[in-house]
Amino acid sequence: MIRAILIDLSGTLHIENQVIPGAIDALNKLLVTGLKVKFVTNTTKESKNFLHNRLTKIGFHLKKEDIFSSLAAARNLLECRKWKSLLLLSPEALEDFEGLGCEKEENPNAVLVGLAPNEFHYERLNEAFRCLLNGSQLIAIHAGKYYKTESGLSLGPGCFVKGLEYSAQCKAEIVGKPTKEFFLAALDDIPPHEAVMIGDILHGTSSPYLRKFIIYGWKVHGYPTRNNWI
Repeated sequence: MIRAILIDLSGTLHIENQVIPGAIDALNKLLVTGLKVKFVTNTTKESKNFLHNRLTKIGFHLKKEDIFSSLAAARNLLECRKWKSLLLLSPEALEDFEGLGCEKEENPNAVLVGLAPNEFHYERLNEAFRCLLNGSQLIAIHAGKYYKTESGLSLGPGCFVKGLEYSAQCKAEIVGKPTKEFFLAALDDIPPHEAVMIGDILHGTSSPYLRKFIIYGWKVHGYPTRNNWI
């Protein structure tokens, strides 16, 4: 018996401010089924509040508390360990990490990497590298290869995480999709065999622990270019 549906956001419901065709109607139908619907996302450029405002402005009706992001998983991890971190995050995401960043003179417990294009320059990455050499733990909110924007595909944080791993000779701890712990936290008390995942790709950030439904789309040279709900 299915009791819960986990739905990816970027590429499944929207791409930035562009709605995936059919997504609003399909979601509205799911929301009246009585099933638990949770929105799971590796989006790290935007806080939950920023993301919720974006989605409601383009026509989606969803509750902010039903969004479970990899940002939330990362914050929970830092709070649980009582760690301060060097935050390689976009300005829109920083509000979710209030009180968890390090001052310049402090030695961070961790280097936290999200999707932060403005942070991925030599000086900032070198600062992160030196922290890792001094014993900081590398934490990747996720290690996606790429993400979709209205102008096309763009590099994800994965290549920068791998670069830091290589140079500092360390291994990143990944807290977002597709880790088992992320999906279990999103489901709360519902066992995985009573849930399904709806997303736009079969591998990568989807869950190997849940049954999957992939929205219709096509690919060019192995990369997804457009999706539709049917």
